[in-house]
Amino acid sequence: MVNIGIIGYGYWGPNLVRNFFITNDCNVKRVVDARPDRLKSLNKIYPSVHVSTNSDDIFKDNEIEAVVIATPVFTHFQLAEKALNAGKHVLVEKPFTSNVDEANKLIDMADRKKKVIMVDHTFLYTGAVKKIKQLIDDGEIGNVKYFDSTRINFGLFQPDVNVLWDLAPHDISILQFISKAIPRSVNATGISHTHNDIENIAFLTVNYDDGMIAHFNCSWTSPVKIRTILIGGDKKMIVYNDNEPTEKVRIYQTSYDLKVNEEEIRKILVDYRTGDIFIPKVNHNEALAGMAADFINAISNGVKPISDCNLGLDVIKILEAAQKSIKNKGKEVTI
Repeated sequence: MVNIGIIGYGYWGPNLVRNFFITNDCNVKRVVDARPDRLKSLNKIYPSVHVSTNSDDIFKDNEIEAVVIATPVFTHFQLAEKALNAGKHVLVEKPFTSNVDEANKLIDMADRKKKVIMVDHTFLYTGAVKKIKQLIDDGEIGNVKYFDSTRINFGLFQPDVNVLWDLAPHDISILQFISKAIPRSVNATGISHTHNDIENIAFLTVNYDDGMIAHFNCSWTSPVKIRTILIGGDKKMIVYNDNEPTEKVRIYQTSYDLKVNEEEIRKILVDYRTGDIFIPKVNHNEALAGMAADFINAISNGVKPISDCNLGLDVIKILEAAQKSIKNKGKEVTI
């Protein structure tokens, strides 16, 4: 039985507490939040869980083996560092840290202390994303040529990070999970309509040496909520619509061949092929439950988690480069 402490009972904290509470071989011993009213509401649901307003109560508790951090990103490094120094395993809410340097320091520290440190990229545990990875690994769609995601909605404006840091980690982590390609550089543009230098609309392009390209459209100011990813292979294409209640993944037997006319060198001949649409069956188990079980399994059995710290670092590398590009008017930034 792994005793855990959870820091943060705000927006995402209740979901974490609920899922860890029902995870096998896990006991939620203590939850910390600075707001007593939040802890009072927690105790109505989980009277057996200890609560406090001071995170040191978790770090000093020798019975607590693992710490889950669900606080604003600017606090992640300090809290994770304290947890590791206290000899505890760590799970950090996305994004991992505020910058690459902090992420590298935590990974090195966890390695020295032989502790698990992973990042909660929940979408990697969805049946839809697992199915997409399986299709790509099996060569079902051929070589991936592009990845195009749109994650937009109305609100919630964040006070400490821009829209890319808030929304893009979901889709960047999916891309890193399903693709073996290594990103070379990024271009990003964005705008702040709130006059606080925090972009509420942003566009990010990730460039690859093998010719693949990835594009991310993120916004807090869209009148509609869209959660769509298009993945183009040279044999078939995939549409992943997370807003769909059941048929989230569709495979299109759509492709094309390009040929250059030898007589007219500038004329390109395109052979288009369209066929059936296939909707695969996907598992609809709660992704966060899978993430919680993966964390406990990594601690108990020494198994590498799906959303490990290195994947979390890869996401931060792209976000940090994107931030530099935005501040330099979309200039290409090498990763």
